[in-house]
Amino acid sequence: MAYPTIEAPYGFKPVNLIGGQVFSGSTRNYPIAYNYNTNIFYGDFVQLTSGYVTLLANTIAGNAAVGVFLGCYYTNPSTKQRLFSQFYPANTLAGDITAIICDDPDTVFKAAVVTAAGTATIASASSILVGQNMAGNTSTGSASTGNSAGGVVTATTSTGNFRVLGLVPDTQIVTGATVVAGGTGTSVTVSGLTVGQVIPTGTDLFNVVNGQLQFSGATVNGAVTVASATSQALTVTTIGTTLAGTVALVQSQEVFVKITFGAHRYYVA
Repeated sequence: MAYPTIEAPYGFKPVNLIGGQVFSGSTRNYPIAYNYNTNIFYGDFVQLTSGYVTLLANTIAGNAAVGVFLGCYYTNPSTKQRLFSQFYPANTLAGDITAIICDDPDTVFKAAVVTAAGTATIASASSILVGQNMAGNTSTGSASTGNSAGGVVTATTSTGNFRVLGLVPDTQIVTGATVVAGGTGTSVTVSGLTVGQVIPTGTDLFNVVNGQLQFSGATVNGAVTVASATSQALTVTTIGTTLAGTVALVQSQEVFVKITFGAHRYYVA
């Protein structure tokens, strides 16, 4: 699919640091044990076990995270040559496997938003999630691409370890429509959408006023596949500002997040 569509989650990509700190993109090297039996993909969170890097579920429960895996290198056991790899292949018989880790606990990551923990279906993060916590998903990466399938789940949760710092504007998808009924409470009916188009959970609704976007306070509460271009009902969270006339539906496929205080091992006394 064409840009800006995000087809699937891709892991956690470091982009900068919080607080205006200088971001050099620096990393730290840690060893992976000979014959470690689990794949680690680019963008996966990792922990240390007896001094060696091991995979940590992208839900990063607890306080074990030391950072995000950004590839590795080791002596190929067949060719005896140095090999750089996008991911760590399980059961590699090398004694010098070195993981490249983004370990700064103040790192801001970019991640895709999915509908549920075990799926790769892209959803939307509402602007009302900014400042709140989201949970990580549980999908496994791809040995074909070497990339993680990590991301965050669209619903907010107080126990999630990812604090949302902002929405990624570059990949937002904006769809125009016209209100034909409702516009208050928790429902609105619009025209002008494309039959077959999916409006995911978390899509924000804005009034278009003199060419400016005015957030209604409402977001789609349950994914919809458009069945009619002239009358499509949407169930939304409570509308704060009445929706009328021309509206914009904004899907935010990616977010900027930071792991919460205490989730990173460096923040534990």
